[in-house]
Amino acid sequence: MIGGLITIVGGLLAASGFIISRKPNAKELIDKIAPYAGMIGLIMFGWGVWETLSVVRNVSILSVAPLRWVFWAGVAAADLLVGFILGFGMISKYMLSKNAAALEKGQRLRTKLVKVQAPLGLFAMVMGVLFIVFI
Repeated sequence: MIGGLITIVGGLLAASGFIISRKPNAKELIDKIAPYAGMIGLIMFGWGVWETLSVVRNVSILSVAPLRWVFWAGVAAADLLVGFILGFGMISKYMLSKNAAALEKGQRLRTKLVKVQAPLGLFAMVMGVLFIVFI
């Protein structure tokens, strides 16, 4: 359940611009959790890496329960991508700062992902809710 909640909060932060444009009174809630965006992103990124490795390691489930595996892969992708976007500052500081080439590649990937940040955030919120409901 904690994983689903983290995914929902991360998605909320990633889609905050879109949400505030549609519902201005949501700004107060988003402002309360915004200072924790980097840490939430770092947790989501780590969780997403772990889930992605688990999804790949358990690809045999695809033949038995394909919908469950696809759902699991979707949650992993949402956590990994939104976590990378939100936690990039901390990721670059602690993991990429020693290697200039890795830092540059990470920055290029982040630039591409920021263009789809709001849809990824909405996707993460949906996946987080479904994760809580079905798992």
